[in-house]
Amino acid sequence: MAWQLSAFVMAITCLMLFRTSEQSSESELLQQLRKQLEYPRQLEVWNNPSGNPCYTQPTSVVTVTCEGDAVTELKIVGDRITKPPKFSGYPLPNVSLSEAFVIDSFVTTLTRLTTLRVVILVSLGLWGPLPDKIHRLSSLQVLDLSSNFLYGSIPPKLSAMSRLQTLTLDGNYFNGTVPDWFGSLSNLTVLRLQRNRLKGPIPASVGKATMLNELALAGNNISGEVPALGSLVKLEMLDLRDNELDGELPDMPTALVTVLLSKNSFKGEIPEKFGQLKRLQHLDLSFNFLEGSPPEELFDLPNMSYLNLAANMLSGSLPSSLTCSSTLGFVDLSTNRITGDLPACLSANLNNRVVKFDGNCFSADPEHQHEANYCQQPYEGRRSGKDVGLVVTIVGIVLIVLVLSLLLVASNKRNCQRVTAEQQLLQKQMQDNSTPGMSSELLESARYISQAVKFGSQVMPTHRVFSLEELKEATKCFERSAFLGEGSIGKLYKGKLENGTVIAIRCLALHQRYSIRNLKLRLDLLAKLRHPNLVCLLGHCIDNAVDESSVKRVFLVYEYVPNGTLSSYLSGSTPEKTLKWCDRLHVLIGIARAVHFLHTGIIPGSLYNRLKTSNILLDEHHIAKLSDYGLSMITEEIYKHEAIGEGQRYIQNNAEELETLQDDVCSFGCIILEALMGSKLHRKGDPFILSELVMSLSCQEEREHVLDPVVLGTSSQDSLSMVVSITIKCLSVESSTRPSIEEVLWNLQYAAQVQATADGDLRSEVSSQAC
Repeated sequence: MAWQLSAFVMAITCLMLFRTSEQSSESELLQQLRKQLEYPRQLEVWNNPSGNPCYTQPTSVVTVTCEGDAVTELKIVGDRITKPPKFSGYPLPNVSLSEAFVIDSFVTTLTRLTTLRVVILVSLGLWGPLPDKIHRLSSLQVLDLSSNFLYGSIPPKLSAMSRLQTLTLDGNYFNGTVPDWFGSLSNLTVLRLQRNRLKGPIPASVGKATMLNELALAGNNISGEVPALGSLVKLEMLDLRDNELDGELPDMPTALVTVLLSKNSFKGEIPEKFGQLKRLQHLDLSFNFLEGSPPEELFDLPNMSYLNLAANMLSGSLPSSLTCSSTLGFVDLSTNRITGDLPACLSANLNNRVVKFDGNCFSADPEHQHEANYCQQPYEGRRSGKDVGLVVTIVGIVLIVLVLSLLLVASNKRNCQRVTAEQQLLQKQMQDNSTPGMSSELLESARYISQAVKFGSQVMPTHRVFSLEELKEATKCFERSAFLGEGSIGKLYKGKLENGTVIAIRCLALHQRYSIRNLKLRLDLLAKLRHPNLVCLLGHCIDNAVDESSVKRVFLVYEYVPNGTLSSYLSGSTPEKTLKWCDRLHVLIGIARAVHFLHTGIIPGSLYNRLKTSNILLDEHHIAKLSDYGLSMITEEIYKHEAIGEGQRYIQNNAEELETLQDDVCSFGCIILEALMGSKLHRKGDPFILSELVMSLSCQEEREHVLDPVVLGTSSQDSLSMVVSITIKCLSVESSTRPSIEEVLWNLQYAAQVQATADGDLRSEVSSQAC
């Protein structure tokens, strides 16, 4: 009996501990979301870190609802309501969240609240493309992310959220097509995608969302005809205003209460069936190209209160016997071509009814009406008259453009002849030795850069050309005190510009000769590589003092990063600089972001980037920055010389392994290996066999003899296993089996989140650096 009582007590205790742990975990996740949202004023009620937000008093801007210890509703309404006239995808100071915000990390944290049924995050300054992983909230019924700065396509995996009832993404910058997965959301009742940049047609699958009660797509660039909506028997509100829709008006579901179709290009007549919408209260068809007479039944619908038919091409006359519903309070017929007398129910001031009819040909109020012949003129004739005027205008513009073009051609002809002569002279002096695989045409086309480059260019100094005199003055004529070191690619100097900016200058000796034009194309491409995890290239200086037609030396001017290399932090030579495991993950994620950008952020991508720990610098905040990147754009010859020198350090020097070393993923695997082994790697001696280390990592029993004590002492086993696994994949002998750098980045990010959870580190600094 005693042992049964003890077992019962232990079970109760374990259950209480489990609930306490679960409650603590939910509370920690909410605090982490608060940090990622950069501590908005609305969440000051969560200031007590030991408190549980579930027990805070709900307000109009913050609500947390829990069932037991599980969070089921999260509502946060911020005050970042300012919308800039232009938004191109980068953060805006004091408008959106800062550049440190990462939407992928935020959504990852959010999806760990697996019991959420309602998520309302409005006007919080969220920016970036909405990740597909939002669909992991499989219990979600309401999702409202309106008035933020989300862009890109609406994630297609939202279609997997079968329980979703309300989807509101108003007031963002989504610029893909209208989603074509309405039929998958059998419970969807409200779909609001207003004030975005959506384009393309409304898909026919909208007719399969038979539970829809509200459909609002206003304020986009949606075009084409409206598909059949008759199957939406529960639809009460349809808002398609301010788009580019055309074609004739479709038949409408009979349950509609509000129909807003203004500011489009609808044509044809208003269907007679509109007069059978007995529940209709609000109809706005203004600013279209509708013709014919409006149906009499529209004015007498039993619930109609607002009828706007202004700025169309309606014609004919309204019968004097026209009757108006007693609920009709506003009618706008202005700017059409309606003739005859105004019906009594529209002319008398009944029930405080407001009627606007200016710009027609009514006999009443001639001061604000056109002459009768204006409205009697056939539409085609009036349109053809406009067309004649339009043709005359276009012909005039074309003539002016032709004259200006002739003048421009004449003025540039001499310049073209001079440039041709100079090019012929340069070709005689030196051929344009383009690096294989990177022709001059490809370098020219590399001016077209992805959004990732635009992001970097917003937050970093612009690239400029330095004179050799400026650099001599900054380094005091390259004196010995300014010398930082020398490698196989040239000497490195430290300097200080006249404005006080400290710089690092790489003197690059070219192994092959380039024409001035070809070198400038390559430097222009290199200058476009701007990213927070790349050492910023401030400018360059071409030294062509010997030969005006070609160059053998170029100076690259970088920002100066003072805190040394990652190699020095891992060597164990200075214990006070030793990095904890979470800090090493932070650094690895930053470099993976940089490499991912180099591979995908520019066309053509930079694929061989001299990845090694001595080229990774840490700034005063321990943010990792990759240096000496992209030099293969100038010459592969430099990289080959460097690869041979460094290859002896890591692996046996043969042709196959040298080719492997040139793979950024493999080189990044070596960096992860150093992060795992730390000083032990440096004590291995030179040379040593990489395969032995990989086998040691693969064997669980051998790891403790190989890994750095700092890693073993502070790491979560799950986090460590993930990083070891991705290291082994990166160092695979077969290059075809190596993962992409994007997959490496995802694994590192996930490992960082696991590590942050294991450490109880609510700051989750490493995960905030995810791509």
